[in-house]
Amino acid sequence: MRKRGSEELQGKTVTARHKMPAGFGPSALKSYLDERLARVNAYLDGCLPEESRTPETLHRAMRYSLFSGGKRIRPVLVIAGAEAVGGKSDQVLGLAAALELIHTYTLIHDDLPALDNDDYRRGRLTCHKVFGEAVALLAGDALLTKAFELLSNPKEFPSVPPERLLDVAGQIARTAGSTCLVGGQVVDLESEGKQVDLPLLEYIHVNKTGGLIVTSVTAGARLCGAEQQSLRALARYGECIGLVFQITDDLLDVIGDRETLGKNTGGDRVRGKATYPAVLGISESRSRAGELTGMAIDHLAAFDERADPLRALALFLHDRDR
Repeated sequence: MRKRGSEELQGKTVTARHKMPAGFGPSALKSYLDERLARVNAYLDGCLPEESRTPETLHRAMRYSLFSGGKRIRPVLVIAGAEAVGGKSDQVLGLAAALELIHTYTLIHDDLPALDNDDYRRGRLTCHKVFGEAVALLAGDALLTKAFELLSNPKEFPSVPPERLLDVAGQIARTAGSTCLVGGQVVDLESEGKQVDLPLLEYIHVNKTGGLIVTSVTAGARLCGAEQQSLRALARYGECIGLVFQITDDLLDVIGDRETLGKNTGGDRVRGKATYPAVLGISESRSRAGELTGMAIDHLAAFDERADPLRALALFLHDRDR
């Protein structure tokens, strides 16, 4: 039985032509996600220091947050983007791992009392509730640094020209910096409790959430030598699903199921956060998510069946209930 709220999240503007690709239904998508998730997790496990390595507390905190049951959407998008242009997952596993390390660092820092002050994530106590604020802050720092250690090591990418790897690393650095991810977070904080219009709301989420998603979709393809036309189409796709991801997140905080989400709901309203339901209302937010999902799939029109995982992922992100 579907959890409360999932029916309400079904957008009304995803048309019949935007259904799951033929031969890539829910079970095929689950198999695809499970296989990629297992490979990414194995890679991450191998690149992080063991918990027993000094300083043990720091390495336990890093692993606690990194292996807390996340869906690995960003690494999967790295792999799917590479596959869509004829690349192989083996070529981009290091890149996929680096993006997940960066994403996890942002979650640890977001949960800190100085930011969102959340006690639970994915059904478990947040890093700072287990290890203390100082260690959590440093664990996030260490994960971010580890990401760029991977990206700067040509041995992790033996078939990639060094100049291409440098280009991708620069793209990721810009995405993680003050004019994108961190900047969006700051504007989000400064907007709490204030009246926010749609352009400012979209600025926040295009940068805070969407930037890393766009980079995930395009960086794997870029690493595999994709042409500019393909990269532009993948970027447009990423921009659309990045907003869908955030709109759905905002909706789930209002009408989602706490048990399914693994964290408390209603926090955005309490903190006066700038969200799509607050600005547009629930109905219009649902419609906007549906429209953007259709647009994302349309941006893949020039790609063949190798992009079917991306098409299926767009619908999956629209329909998710956690």
